[in-house]
Amino acid sequence: MTRIKTTIHIDCPVEDVFEFVTTPGNWPSWHPSSLAVGGATDHSLAVGERCTEEFLVAGRRGRVTWTVCEREAPRRWVIDGVVDGGGGGTVAYVVTAEGRGARFDREFLYVMRTVVMRLLDVVMIRRRVAGESAEALRRVRRLLEVREPAGQGR
Repeated sequence: MTRIKTTIHIDCPVEDVFEFVTTPGNWPSWHPSSLAVGGATDHSLAVGERCTEEFLVAGRRGRVTWTVCEREAPRRWVIDGVVDGGGGGTVAYVVTAEGRGARFDREFLYVMRTVVMRLLDVVMIRRRVAGESAEALRRVRRLLEVREPAGQGR
């Protein structure tokens, strides 16, 4: 099993971070792999709710159906995904108060089903997925951080 964990600090209240990242309609605005979403997308999803996502991950296009399997708002949210044609993974978001903002941890777990795919994962895929995840968190921070008015430094 491959585990990609990415963490970032965001100068924004925990509740705002949680609400934003757990609302699928927001995903294409911050995650470079998320091309489009469908189904329940206009709110932070509860346990049992589902949505679909068109993705491009490490050069691979596909469609996944995500189901929320855990929710402890505004702290923890976990979704399990099943990819059309086989495969899948689990994504967990943990948002923790940190200083005057929030620490956002994103963990992606997946299994490559064949020996060839496991080899490709070690050589290339894992590194690309980790880079996409890091970029996603940087984008979340840019979108959510409260900026002070011009002329007032931090």
